[in-house]
Amino acid sequence: MLELNLNKPSEVVKRLCERLRTERLALQMTQTEVAGRAGIGTNTVSNLEAGRNVGFENVVRVAMVLGRIQELDGLFLPKLDSLDDIRRYEISAKRHRAKRKPSDA
Repeated sequence: MLELNLNKPSEVVKRLCERLRTERLALQMTQTEVAGRAGIGTNTVSNLEAGRNVGFENVVRVAMVLGRIQELDGLFLPKLDSLDDIRRYEISAKRHRAKRKPSDA
């Protein structure tokens, strides 16, 4: 797996868009086919592959069509390496806002 955390956001977007296009081509699908199955416009698929802004729901739709929804499903899962992590996660899941940090007044 390619390490993405030491790059600029634009570099990560570029790399992911390249992977998306490669995956579509590996499945021998056209942009029009992906768009039709995802219920979005061909221009949206083109914009996504070019790294232009598209709605996140459209990214999810394309991932579903390409059979890659599991990767998205793993985003932002909690990192639970200890019992303390589990307790903190359970407590924070009940809150709706993060605690304010004290200001340096």
